[in-house]
Amino acid sequence: HVHVEESGGGSVQEGGSLSLSCEVSGDFDMHYCFGWFRQVPGKEREGVACIYTNRYDGTFKYYGDSVKGRFTISQDNAKNKIYLQMDSLTAEDSATYYCVVDIDGSSWMRDVNVGLCSGDRGQGTQVTVSS
Repeated sequence: HVHVEESGGGSVQEGGSLSLSCEVSGDFDMHYCFGWFRQVPGKEREGVACIYTNRYDGTFKYYGDSVKGRFTISQDNAKNKIYLQMDSLTAEDSATYYCVVDIDGSSWMRDVNVGLCSGDRGQGTQVTVSS
C-alpha cells in the first residue's frame, strides 16, 4: 500500500508564485516516476512535471509544454518527497494538482515525456490563479 499526500497550493494573482510538496510513504523499493498532473472539470488530465528514474541510465526530469520554463520540480530522495515550484502563474494554470507516484514501472514513456506518470495519486490540492 502506498500513501501519497500533497500540501501547498492556494490562491494567487497572475504573475505570482506558489509551491507544492508531496510525500509518499509505504512499502516499495523505488519510484520509477514521481510527479504532478493537473485537471480541471470536464478536461483530460494534463502532465505538469515528473522525475523519471531508470535503474541503468539515471534520473531525468520532464515537463509539460505549457509549464516549461516556469515550473521546476525537485526531489528529496531521503524523505521520498518532491516539490513543485510554480512561477509566472497565469489563470490557465488554475486546476486541481495531483501528486502521482509509479512504484512498479507502469508509466508509458510517451506520457513521461510530457510530464505524466501513472500510478498512485493523492487527493489533490487546488491552485487558483486570478487575473
